[in-house]
Amino acid sequence: MPVETDSSARILFLTGRLAEPALRDLLPQLAKQHQFEYEIEVLGISVAALMHTDWVARKLSQSEHRDPISPERYQKVVLPGWCQGSLDGLAGEYDLPFERGPKDMYDLPLFFGASQKEPPDLSQYSIDIIAEINHAPRMTDREILQLAGRYRDSGADLIDVGCIPGESWSRVGEVTRMLVAEGFRVSIDSFDQREVSDAVEQGAELVLSCNQTNIAWAKMLGAELVAIPDRPDDLNSLERTVEELDAQGTPYRIDPILEPISFGFTASLARYYEVRRKWPDKAMMMGIGNLTELSEVDSAGVNFLLAGICQELQVESVLTTEVINWCRTAVKEFDHARRLMHYCFARKTLPKHLDSNLVMLRDARLKERGAETLEQMQAQIRDPNFRIFAERGELHLLNRDGYWHGSDPYELFDQITAASGEMDSSHAFYIGYELSKAVTALTLGKEYRQDQALSWGFLTVPEVSAHERRRHQKQNPSPPI
Repeated sequence: MPVETDSSARILFLTGRLAEPALRDLLPQLAKQHQFEYEIEVLGISVAALMHTDWVARKLSQSEHRDPISPERYQKVVLPGWCQGSLDGLAGEYDLPFERGPKDMYDLPLFFGASQKEPPDLSQYSIDIIAEINHAPRMTDREILQLAGRYRDSGADLIDVGCIPGESWSRVGEVTRMLVAEGFRVSIDSFDQREVSDAVEQGAELVLSCNQTNIAWAKMLGAELVAIPDRPDDLNSLERTVEELDAQGTPYRIDPILEPISFGFTASLARYYEVRRKWPDKAMMMGIGNLTELSEVDSAGVNFLLAGICQELQVESVLTTEVINWCRTAVKEFDHARRLMHYCFARKTLPKHLDSNLVMLRDARLKERGAETLEQMQAQIRDPNFRIFAERGELHLLNRDGYWHGSDPYELFDQITAASGEMDSSHAFYIGYELSKAVTALTLGKEYRQDQALSWGFLTVPEVSAHERRRHQKQNPSPPI
């Protein structure tokens, strides 16, 4: 029995029979850490995921709970996260806040932590993204607009029209005008004087790039330029270009050129540092596609690291693209990374346990129930439905007929059908689908939760659970044909 305390520190947890033992194990330490008292009300249902707020209201009205559910007794009532329906009726009837907890009770520590700590404000950033439409002359206008729109939706600030060296594109001005008319900010990537002039005349605000080979006419364009060295390792030529642009009064940003790995990558990073040391107040740009596109590795981590380098060196813009498949979400990756870096540098904090949108392959945390908990859970199950878990290198299936575990889903399927009998096609499909997700989770080191989508960071596609589908089908039966 909880010690008598003020109602502001007491919480009532509603749960089902199967979840009760684990909840009782979790709450003592959680209550001590967050300084609240609690009580648990076990409602007459095995699986909490099957709860609906209308059903909960009926059960509570019939409950023999020793204390009235009232503001004088409780601060709030926490229901299982899977509970369906509106909470307004319950809150109104008992004059108390009713909240859904996490869908996985093992996330209760995070649930209570989140209630006391605001999520980071990642709305601000200080690095612009220039997203290149590579080989634009080879694309139709519709394809260009679609790609530009996708880049913008992913976080791009400017759309770079990438021309093809050695060719002259007569429609570059027309395409630039089309993009500007659709509200895009545009840059032009070419060393061809006519292409650049046509694009600038139609609204391109930035020219990539300018060095000693084209500065004579580029500085007269009236647009901002990207100043680069004649050769990546030739900072003397870059200095001459910068001096000439300063003398002309032409706006520019400096790009010392990031080299690919095995072609001078580390030395090129050193040049960015040297340029920032030499010109502490001048705008800089980094072409990060030379690393993301030319390194056969998932690009999210690469973009994260490059965003940190750019933030530290105060590089105000990056040029990137999404040509090769492993970079197909590079713009959005850098968008997440630049926001996180801005937040961390402004507050001098580590980029850890703040936002997991870039943790895509694995998960930030894994939770294990352990053999004893799963065995206790199985002993309480009274129905044939399978509960599926993935932990300790194995798949675990539980229902009223037994507890099976192993690493081979085919063998497990044979074992459960031998013990529980053949299942219909829809149930077999469901089990196969869930086991496939569970195997993926084990392989990659991800958290598996039955009836929920695996987490892929910002790429996660929400999943409608089997329970929700069945409930929807009952409420909205298909009309007869």
